[in-house]
Amino acid sequence: MPKEYRTIQEVAGPLMLVRDVEGVTYDELGEIELASGEKRRCRVLEIDGGNALVQLFESSTGINLSNSRVRFLGRSMELGVSEDMLSRVFDGLGRPIDGGPEILPEKRLNINGLPMNPAARNYPQEFIQTGVSAIDGLNTLVRGQKLPIFSASGLPHANLAAQIARQAKVRGTDEPFAVVFAAMGITFEEANFFTDSFRETGALDRSIMFINLANDPAVERIATPKMALTAAEYLAFDKNMHVLVILTDITNYADALREISAARKEVPGRRGYPGYMYTDLASLYERAGRQKGKNGSITLIPILTMPEDDKTHPIPDLTGYITEGQIILSRELYRKGIAPPIDVLPSLSRLKDKGIGAGKTRADHANTMNQLFAAYSRGKDAKELMVILGEAALTDIDKLYAKFADAFEQEYVSQGYDANRDIEETLDIGWKLLRILPRSELKRIDDKFLDEYYGKQG
Repeated sequence: MPKEYRTIQEVAGPLMLVRDVEGVTYDELGEIELASGEKRRCRVLEIDGGNALVQLFESSTGINLSNSRVRFLGRSMELGVSEDMLSRVFDGLGRPIDGGPEILPEKRLNINGLPMNPAARNYPQEFIQTGVSAIDGLNTLVRGQKLPIFSASGLPHANLAAQIARQAKVRGTDEPFAVVFAAMGITFEEANFFTDSFRETGALDRSIMFINLANDPAVERIATPKMALTAAEYLAFDKNMHVLVILTDITNYADALREISAARKEVPGRRGYPGYMYTDLASLYERAGRQKGKNGSITLIPILTMPEDDKTHPIPDLTGYITEGQIILSRELYRKGIAPPIDVLPSLSRLKDKGIGAGKTRADHANTMNQLFAAYSRGKDAKELMVILGEAALTDIDKLYAKFADAFEQEYVSQGYDANRDIEETLDIGWKLLRILPRSELKRIDDKFLDEYYGKQG
């Protein structure tokens, strides 16, 4: 039987100090029993001699210092995992909230996971088709990659996240594919949107959802992505599945870190966030990847809203250092009615070259991708010049580029949240748009591809 302590010294917000404890370790789980018999969970944050600073998972209301008892459970936080978790919805601490039965676990895993040895990693190289042209065609997602979406307040990142979760697949294989979706600090309305969207399209059958609401405790918000990644590791490396993990919203997670850091009276770093936020985010993101000798993989799409649309804010800044690129949503495109409003020029997938080409997508993919980027960039420059000097100041070829830029946004980037385009359709739309320009302008495309595709009527 675990030893019980009646030595609660102080309760301050989400923190509680217990004195004269023995054999208690960092990150160990505890249980507080109130005088009424109600039980609440906690976790050890800090040990100083015989004093334990613990963090409460629920409210501290009603905890009487003299009548409440604390017992430590001798283990850190764990998630009971099983294949029965697929098609289920859980809260941020891994408890079912969909009205279904409790999971009978095949095993229990520590939610902090085990760091993946860099020498044991396989290089990401298989193409994942999301059905979204601006990602598949220009900033390709590769199996085992970490590719965040940088959004901003009021932009439809929830719609894009749901679309990717519904549509994503590894092409040319019948290997099992699953989605682990974790939402942190979202509203009831957003939670209902995600669960309804997954149910209506049948995507829930191959998904595990973890939902942490805005009114749930901050400490639960910190546990939610770890729960999701633990479930993903089990499916990927024990059950050999390809797993896509979507985490939204990392900004809410970082704010919860800051809240708890402030309660612990730690010295703040940039913008009040703790100095260890880089390490903390890396401990999440680096759990994605592929392992040598294992068929499964974890591909990660973290979504974050940039405070004040600022790319240099600590959260997007640190995320950009750790991950392999970023997809950026644009407020300007959103105002134009482009859906999804992906700004392709500042967006980047550092591994896209590894996942495209003959045998993966199509031989002409790299050439058309480079030409589309170049033409769209010149078209946007021409449109800016037109605003300053008027259309009469543009050459005929600049007018064609301006026309191309408009058509590119309307037909290639904008596709709505229900259209699921395969990569061939995306590439064909690219060729249709490039035909707006004379063949002599397509300098980034090999002549053999121009001969094969440029003259085609599509």
